[in-house]
Amino acid sequence: MYSTTSPYRIITVCTGNICRSPMAALMLTEAFDAEGLGQLVAVDSAGTTGYEVGHPIDPRAARVLTAQHIASEDHVARKWRHEWFAERDLILALDVDHFGWLQEGAPDRASLEKVRMFRSFDPRMEGRSSLDLGIEDPWYGGHTDFDNTWTLIKAAIPGIVEYVKAAIASAEAAADNDHQQVTSMT
Repeated sequence: MYSTTSPYRIITVCTGNICRSPMAALMLTEAFDAEGLGQLVAVDSAGTTGYEVGHPIDPRAARVLTAQHIASEDHVARKWRHEWFAERDLILALDVDHFGWLQEGAPDRASLEKVRMFRSFDPRMEGRSSLDLGIEDPWYGGHTDFDNTWTLIKAAIPGIVEYVKAAIASAEAAADNDHQQVTSMT
């Protein structure tokens, strides 16, 4: 459960952490900064495999981000670590295989409840099966596939921002309530 004593932590997850998940993390970071929430929300990314550990973002993903004035040159691919189930407040899978992998690896119910499909926050996808919410790996394609990935990620970002704003507001209200109860007892 999120508390106001640390940033709300989000991690985006794909296969190798060089295409979809870093694009999503960097796009989310920009969105939270634009909302004035950059100090309250931390976004990072990881891959379900170690295939690309240590590599930079795919140049085609970097091209799309650069065209939108989002810097990506500092990204270094890394593999998911089990302790992040406890350390993250929201775990966003970019495709159905990542979603299943994260669900299977979740150590407890609280961790499992943090795992969501990234596109489940796109209002156009409401009520759809998780099988319909995946973003296919653009790595096997060309520039158009990366442009499509941008479009699919972008459509879900406002929903994620609103979800996180609500979580932060709820935590702040709970903290205020706790503070009032302590104050009234003294």
